[in-house]
Amino acid sequence: MTTRLYNFNPGPAALPLEVLEEAKETTVQYGGRGISIMEMSHRSKPVEQLAAVTEQLLLELMGLQQDRYRALFMGGGASAQFAMLPLNFLAEGLAADYILSGSFSEKALQEAQFIGSTRKAASTKDEQWQRTPDVSSLQVKADTAYVHMTTNNTIEGSRFNVFPETGDVPLIADMTSDLLGRDIDYRRFSMIYAGAQKNIGPAGITAVIIRKELLERGSKHIPLIWRYATYANNDSLYNTPPVHALYLTNLVLQWTKRQGGVKQLEAVNRAKAALLYDAIDQSGGFYQGIIAKADRSDMNITWRLADKQLERLFVQESEQYGFEGLAGHRSVGGIRASAYNAVPVEACQALADFMTDFQLRHG
Repeated sequence: MTTRLYNFNPGPAALPLEVLEEAKETTVQYGGRGISIMEMSHRSKPVEQLAAVTEQLLLELMGLQQDRYRALFMGGGASAQFAMLPLNFLAEGLAADYILSGSFSEKALQEAQFIGSTRKAASTKDEQWQRTPDVSSLQVKADTAYVHMTTNNTIEGSRFNVFPETGDVPLIADMTSDLLGRDIDYRRFSMIYAGAQKNIGPAGITAVIIRKELLERGSKHIPLIWRYATYANNDSLYNTPPVHALYLTNLVLQWTKRQGGVKQLEAVNRAKAALLYDAIDQSGGFYQGIIAKADRSDMNITWRLADKQLERLFVQESEQYGFEGLAGHRSVGGIRASAYNAVPVEACQALADFMTDFQLRHG
């Protein structure tokens, strides 16, 4: 068997090896039924049961009650949610408030601007996204449809540690890169959405966790396929879902539970990130952290070197040593290590050691 790489890709990202092994064993035949899960009708009992159990498991891991929330599964990634959210809830005469903390929050705002009235509630763009906005005293106006935020910024490597108080106004979050990666009081949010390809499954499926009372407020004047209520009323099976991706998501959620759940994974993730941040902070400036220390993400660790040539050399050498996915996003450059739930501690230790060795050779 080929030696597996240390996978720091930002998404599609690392999946637990035991999940991949289990999925491999069931690729040809699922549940003793003579065919693969990929071949089954989404109207069949096994797929209906898979969708129901996966919803229950996700809500359980998030500490949410099934009588108050639904977990829906659909395609299109978080990018589709950027448009679907305002289509459902940005009614005429209201405005949506967007907290801007990085590239993806800007993209969410951009889509909403095609649909209705929006406001920039807070932004740190003029600081090159080096910290997250202070939202501790955010003022929410009476005509606010919802407040939107991106809790962890995949590209920049920052995260919110404080969330705004919005009263009766729905607080809605893109949690694509930190859902189940840290212990958050998810009950504070009326809706959460996340592309699965970071912490909860493979690319191709998107989770939407939404309060039932918010579901009832969705627009009745948009096509059925764009309504959250449609997916809820059909238990995520209104149209053919990415069944295999749903199956893998179920396996990842089972793995998450076996690890001890979100609290235990948060502790491990904090230790993994500390290995890399220590290598940065103790390098005497050879490695330069990008984000203010108080706002650093445990999921996406970002840094720079003295110049682009040295950064290219770092990436080239890292690949020779078995590291994958360390080049920063093409829009910002630099170096980025995405240490999601399935990235083992050993991978982060190996990267920290490589960073020290690289500095000794090129510093």
